[in-house]
Amino acid sequence: MEAIFGRNIEEHPEPLQARVEGEIPSWMEGILLRNGPGMHTIGESRYNHWFDGMALLHSFTIKNGEVFYRSKYLRSDTYNCNIEANRIVVSEFGTMAYPDPCKNIFSKAFCYLSHTIPEFTDNCLINIMKNGDDFYATSEVNFIRKINPQTLETLEKVDYTKYVAINLATSHPHYDSAGNVLNMGTSIVDKGKTKYVIFKIPSTVPVSEKKKKKRLKHLEVMCTIPSRSLLHPSYYHSFGMSENYIIFVEQPFKLDILKMATAYIRGVNWASCLTFHKDDKTWIHLIDRRTKKVISTKYYADAMVLFHHVNAYEEDDHVIVDIISYTDNSLYHMFYLKNLDSQFESSVKLTSNPSCKRFVLPLQCDQDSEIGSNLVQLPSTTATALKEKDGSIYCQPETLCQGIELPRINYDYNGKKYRYIFATEVKWLPVPTQIVKFDILTKQRLQWEEEHCWPAEPVFVPSPNAKEEDEGIILSTIVTSDSQKLPFLLILDAKTFKEIARATVDVKLHLDLHGSFIPQKDLKTEHEGDLDREQE
Repeated sequence: MEAIFGRNIEEHPEPLQARVEGEIPSWMEGILLRNGPGMHTIGESRYNHWFDGMALLHSFTIKNGEVFYRSKYLRSDTYNCNIEANRIVVSEFGTMAYPDPCKNIFSKAFCYLSHTIPEFTDNCLINIMKNGDDFYATSEVNFIRKINPQTLETLEKVDYTKYVAINLATSHPHYDSAGNVLNMGTSIVDKGKTKYVIFKIPSTVPVSEKKKKKRLKHLEVMCTIPSRSLLHPSYYHSFGMSENYIIFVEQPFKLDILKMATAYIRGVNWASCLTFHKDDKTWIHLIDRRTKKVISTKYYADAMVLFHHVNAYEEDDHVIVDIISYTDNSLYHMFYLKNLDSQFESSVKLTSNPSCKRFVLPLQCDQDSEIGSNLVQLPSTTATALKEKDGSIYCQPETLCQGIELPRINYDYNGKKYRYIFATEVKWLPVPTQIVKFDILTKQRLQWEEEHCWPAEPVFVPSPNAKEEDEGIILSTIVTSDSQKLPFLLILDAKTFKEIARATVDVKLHLDLHGSFIPQKDLKTEHEGDLDREQE
């Protein structure tokens, strides 16, 4: 396993033609663009955690039934500094970098002071964000990096703090019907307050600014939510969105700000400043997208750890929220590279299996309702919402299924009632071995698996003029743990889950995290790309 997790992957900036078996649908044209850690050793220094590795973008371009692969490291400031020094000199979440031991005592002291309020890395290795006709590599800090999805060239560095007061941001934004980006971030101790900020980036700019294309200048703060603790804000990786509401789950998996501020001088990484408070409550906030205000009703649930929302929608004065949750925070610890040795599959186990949970939040709370009564009036779920004496509502979920992660849906159904979840199956090990289609209505599963294959997050691409939710294809990049078996792009029929085609590449693929499919119509022409580079 260490050979897969800890290895440095060679980049392939020029397109390599893949060998296609089967037949790719004629309508299928565009780029599957993926992001994830690809370099874990620089010189004689090595990252502690798999999530810390240098961001490696890779893509499969599909056109006329052919597939071309390319990969390129994100040329972030972090990457350039590390490569120039031939050692890790920029800290990541699980790895703290220290000054050159040859530096004098004054230089070292200055470094300690400057890390009290850390300058975060721009190693944007988690996901891809679309804004208008531009694409960005993203992570969970205040930096995003604009990229060219066709050449994988790294372009502009964008600092959110120039437009909104946040230190952290999610790498899983949402998109409304107009193509605007909705996202949220945490503002740490800004003017004596720690708060969560929900903001919108427009998909277009005023005509007078067309040449500048600075959409972020028109960023709008939609709402702020004060943290329940000034120095212990909740960690979150994603959030939910229905037709009329933003859903934010404030979980008791918290970042200790004081520990974070002193981490550098104490010789520990920032990840050690995250703590799961198993005896605390999980608070669920509903933000009305029309009024831009938080709903006054207090919804809470038992302690849990949450990384990925699946979907949310409204039905008969209820908001249904589907998430993947854990009973502890063991998932992150699994990916320390010291744990990912050759005995990984037999020695490292999750202590909490991921569960797909459905929470139901009643919007109407009758003051005359009895204390302890269930306010959920939907016959289709066993989830409950019990009225408490203080007026708050205690939500207990329905378990839809067990053992799935990296959930995706047909995004045309985002915020709407839906039926199908596409995900990877995870059974006590954090590494997926199957791709799963789960039918929420029938509770039935379809799956794809093959020996020695580790599939990435499945991406759903709808067929042209699709009339049914699962009418389309599934794309997943497959890494192989057998050195004699080449990696490939897998293409499945989303309805039947039968393999349509695969595109094999004679390269070393890295395990990636997230990404998206960009249809050909959403890609700029070569001329537009040249103009962008001139503006950079």
